[in-house]
Amino acid sequence: MRVFLRRVRRRQRAVHGPAGQRSAAYRPLLPWQVREQRFRPTLLGRRGLDPQEVGEFLDRVAGDLAAVYDALSQSRREVSRIKLALCHLRSERAHTRNEREWDR
Repeated sequence: MRVFLRRVRRRQRAVHGPAGQRSAAYRPLLPWQVREQRFRPTLLGRRGLDPQEVGEFLDRVAGDLAAVYDALSQSRREVSRIKLALCHLRSERAHTRNEREWDR
């Protein structure tokens, strides 16, 4: 199990680099690539797929999904910030308009 975890960590470092960021050469998976992905059968007449190849592909998919969810979360925070700023702006304008009406 430890050997497996070491391999997974190495693969993650290779994809994301030492600082956790992806290299410029890395291209995120596109939906058609996921749909068309095929795996080789295992060696020595065993049934099933090559576990290492499947694991690597799943790691890529998981990394891409994590990036998408991070971007979505950041986008939602930005929308929330903009909505709050718009609300404050409308409130200030309404307050200014009310003061002008009182001055008349």
